[in-house]
Amino acid sequence: MFYKDERLALFIDGSNLYAAAKALSFDIDYKLLRGEFVRRGKMLRAFYYTALLENEEYSPIRPLVDWLQYNGFTMVTKPAKEFTDSQGRRKVKGNMDIELTVDALETAEHVDHIVLFSGDGDFRPLVAALQRKGVRVSVCSTIRSQPPMIADDLRRQADNFIELDELRDVIGRPPREARETTNPPVAAAAE
Repeated sequence: MFYKDERLALFIDGSNLYAAAKALSFDIDYKLLRGEFVRRGKMLRAFYYTALLENEEYSPIRPLVDWLQYNGFTMVTKPAKEFTDSQGRRKVKGNMDIELTVDALETAEHVDHIVLFSGDGDFRPLVAALQRKGVRVSVCSTIRSQPPMIADDLRRQADNFIELDELRDVIGRPPREARETTNPPVAAAAE
């Protein structure tokens, strides 16, 4: 469902895509992901959205954010908000839906096809609005997890559904054990 001459943009809901890949038990290699869609069309932009904990000394997502910034992704971040719920549990909130929606609507006049990496049903009105502007919209998530990670109404609204599990061999990183055996430690390789 991709045409080589169509202008393409990726919109990645970072936390949603991470949760979907985790539910399928694989890690995404973002260099391979970007390369796959560069092959599928004329990629104009790849956006990645995530909230960051600003007051943490070390954020586990910071290395990924830095790598993505240096490797062709447009990063859209904002500080996550921490709060304590009514049961006294520490919660973190960092919804990026509005930022992604505004950017997608602004980008629509420059592209033919948008690929949304999210299963969040809140994006159904966005997909419909993009389609009214003449943009084809593919949604990438999974129905193979338990429970499925994509809202049924979002999947029905999209022009094309891309099953994330079917991209595993194309964009998945090998499991850590496999990487360690194919890339022996330097000391062992020097012997």
